[in-house]
Amino acid sequence: MSRSDLRALPEPPTRPGNGHLQDWALKPLPLIEAGAQAARAAGRDVFRLRLGLPAVVGFSPAWNRRLLTDLRTFVSAGSFSRVVPYLSGGVILSDAPGHAGRRQLMNPGFGKTHLAALQARTRAALPPVPDGDFDALAWADRTVLALLNAAYFSGEFDAGLLHAFLAPLRRPFPVPALPRPLLFLRVEAEVRRLGHRRLVEGGDDLLAVLAPLPGGFEEVRVSLAAAHDTTTHALAYALWFLARYPQWHTPEHHAAVLKEVLRLYPPGWMGSRRLNRDVDWNGVRLPHGALALYSPYLSGRDPELWERPDTFDPARWHAKPPAWAYLPFGGGERLCLGMHLAQMLIHDVLGALPPLQAIRGDDTPQPGITLGPRGPLVVRRH
Repeated sequence: MSRSDLRALPEPPTRPGNGHLQDWALKPLPLIEAGAQAARAAGRDVFRLRLGLPAVVGFSPAWNRRLLTDLRTFVSAGSFSRVVPYLSGGVILSDAPGHAGRRQLMNPGFGKTHLAALQARTRAALPPVPDGDFDALAWADRTVLALLNAAYFSGEFDAGLLHAFLAPLRRPFPVPALPRPLLFLRVEAEVRRLGHRRLVEGGDDLLAVLAPLPGGFEEVRVSLAAAHDTTTHALAYALWFLARYPQWHTPEHHAAVLKEVLRLYPPGWMGSRRLNRDVDWNGVRLPHGALALYSPYLSGRDPELWERPDTFDPARWHAKPPAWAYLPFGGGERLCLGMHLAQMLIHDVLGALPPLQAIRGDDTPQPGITLGPRGPLVVRRH
C-alpha cells in the first residue's frame, strides 16, 4: 500500500483565508467534534487541522497509546506548553531520555505516602461552605488556592500574590500566554525566600521536597500553575453535579462521580506533541515537525467506546473503562505528576460538603488552557 500525505486525511470545514485558525481560537470544541465525525465517516481515527503548520488530531485508543508511550517520536519540545510562560519549563517540557530521571526525583513528593502526611494540613485549610446561594466555580477557585498554598507552602505564601499569579490562567487565550516578567519575578522571589528557609530549617511540604532538587524552584512554579485550574474546574463540575444529582452525594459514590466528571469535562482537554521523525499511520505519512494532538475530551465522548457518551452516569464506573480511552491525567511515563494530589484534595472537599441544591448555572464547557464551565454555577445548602 502506497503512503499518502496529510492531504489524504479528513478535516472539518475550513474558512477562506485562515483554514481552521479562526475556529480553533473561537470554537475549538465544535471544530474538533466535526473533525472526529469526518474521520469516523471516512473510517479513520485521525483528522487534519490547518493551523498554519502541519497538524493532526487523533482520538482512538491506539493513537493515544502510541503518542503517550513512544516518547522519542512524539516529543514535548515545541508543543503548545512552550507558548504559555506558566507551563514552559520543568519536567513538563523535558523529553526522553532525560525525562525519566527528572520525573523519578519528583515522584516521591507527589506520591500517596507523602501526600497522606500533608492531609491534615490541607484539610485544616478547607474554607467553610457559604450560607445561602453561592457560585460553586468561584468557591472552588478560592478553595483550591487555599489548599494548594497549604500543600506547597504550609499556607505561608502571600495569598494575594498567589491569586494574582494564577488568575490569568482562567482567562481566555491569549491572556495566559502574555509575558508578565514583573509578576513572575515577585513570585520567584517569594518561592526562593520560602525555599531557602526550607533548606535551612527543613519541612515536609511540597516546597521542602522540591527545593533541594536541580531546578526545584522552577518545578514549584510550573507544577503549581498546572495544578490550580485543572483542580478548580474538576471540583466545580463535581459540586455542580452533586447538587443536580444528590443521590450520588455519598462517600461511596464520590470516586465514580469524579471519574465521570473527568470523562465528560477533562480539564486537560487537548494534549500536544511534535513529531521528531516521520510516522506512518495507517498508510498516511505524518511528517517530521508536525503537531500531533490527542484529545481526552474526544476519547471520553467517543460513541464507539462509550454507551450514551454525553450522559452523566457515574454507574458506568462499575466496569473498567476501555483501555487508553479515559485520559484525564494523560498516560504512560508522562502521567500527570499531580494526579494523586488533585484527587486527594477534591475527595476531601466532597467528603466535607453538606447536601447541595442546584439553583441555576451554565455548565457549558469553555476551553482555554484548561476546560472549565462557562459559569456561574449557583448552588446552596439543601
